[in-house]
Amino acid sequence: MKFIAPLVAGLSFSPDLSSKKTGLKNGKESPTRASYQSETQLVEMMPDGVTTDRYKAISLQSLDKVAAAHPQLEEHLYDVKLAGMVFPFKASPYYVDELIDWEADDVKQDPFYKLIFPTLDMLEDHHREILEKAHAAGDPVALIKTVAQIREDLNPHPAGQKELNAPKEDDDLTGVQHKYSETVLVFPAAGQTCHAYCTYCFRWAQFIGDDELRFAQKEASSLFNYLEKHPEVSDILMTGGDPMVMKTKTLAQYLEPLTDPNFLPHVQNLRIGTRSLSFWPQRFTTDNDADELIDMLRRVREDGGRHVAIMAHLGHDRELSTQKFEDAVHRLQKEAFATIRSQSPIMRGINDDSEVWARKWRKEIKMGIIPYYMFMARDTGAQQYFDVPLAPAHALYSDALRNCCGLIRTARGPSMSCTPGKVEVTGVEEIFGHKAFVLRFLQCRDEDWIGRPFFAKYDPEAVWFDDLEPLPGMELPWDDKGLPRPVPGRIYDQEQVPVLEEALN
Repeated sequence: MKFIAPLVAGLSFSPDLSSKKTGLKNGKESPTRASYQSETQLVEMMPDGVTTDRYKAISLQSLDKVAAAHPQLEEHLYDVKLAGMVFPFKASPYYVDELIDWEADDVKQDPFYKLIFPTLDMLEDHHREILEKAHAAGDPVALIKTVAQIREDLNPHPAGQKELNAPKEDDDLTGVQHKYSETVLVFPAAGQTCHAYCTYCFRWAQFIGDDELRFAQKEASSLFNYLEKHPEVSDILMTGGDPMVMKTKTLAQYLEPLTDPNFLPHVQNLRIGTRSLSFWPQRFTTDNDADELIDMLRRVREDGGRHVAIMAHLGHDRELSTQKFEDAVHRLQKEAFATIRSQSPIMRGINDDSEVWARKWRKEIKMGIIPYYMFMARDTGAQQYFDVPLAPAHALYSDALRNCCGLIRTARGPSMSCTPGKVEVTGVEEIFGHKAFVLRFLQCRDEDWIGRPFFAKYDPEAVWFDDLEPLPGMELPWDDKGLPRPVPGRIYDQEQVPVLEEALN
């Protein structure tokens, strides 16, 4: 069957790739990798005579050539290309060359293949049926409409990101969220892509070319004006997408002012959420502006007197296995003086194994990386394909910790970043004769809930906060809209009452 590839919003186009077969076995580079790399990446000579490579994306339009290099991909091309019309696809040459185990008996079951290559299995049956039917009909216009319909059904902005998190006071704040009082998220417009896309990404709507669904802050001045009016903010979290795809000179409009300790002195912590350590670690080592990036991060730390935290998305111990990764970590720690914290969702078929998490955490501690969060799959995109229910996720988390030293107990989870806040499953106990989940808020829209334990009926199939039900005679701490209820027994200031009533109504 001929494959129809209409210009569906969100597809990226790049020149074809061609290469020779290579692969990874047990985390080691293939002997033929160099010849493949030279054709999938742009190789350049640095002034000191060291050869390096520049990032070049692998898109859907490149897959035929990639399959020629990796014949294991050939039989899955139709599956990947059609699913890739709904779920954004992009891969980096580093990831394809050094992390996917192309020698696996079934490459489709390799966790790193699953993490990057979309499949029709990620769709629910009725969505898959209408997509395949639209494609078979051969009408590109109808196919585009079908793709848009499916995407709309996949809850592109979960947890009230558009309705509840975005400040309303300034029309120029098109890429800012302020959910928790002390932390402001900024989505720089130039950073709303990644070196590669995770198939389970909860921010997939950032990458499909729909401006109405996209958070993107076009300039820094309105962000700084907002921060000046909000002295309660101590943390800026740059996120996306991935801010590390930005050129250093573009990133500088956000970071350079923070090298001055007198500029917004109440902002003490700069956090940068990134997947670049595992998708393109060369960003911190051999990219042509890597030195400038490291220097600017160092100056934010040393001259600006602010804590710099790299919030690294690291979900599997294999990601920590390459020399390029180690070199990037070393440079961030020893030259930029940044702290690296690791976080990842737990995903079925990718890292739903306690030993994977234990190995990852042990390796991170050895490298000076601080384990931070284990998240649950959010209620968006292909959640039903990747989700791990709360009960086995908690059991896995506990099993992983039992095999680790006390230094790893900084890892929190499993946690749901949902509408009311960050909800952690802390245990399963019997409460008044009923088997129950024990939960608590790690963060909450109502700060008085933070740290308070509460209970919900034990449900072995529950995967998200709205699957939970209260125990008899109790209620959950959120209403039917997912907004926090008033804390029992709390006396609110009179001026707070209208704010609470407006939120609850």
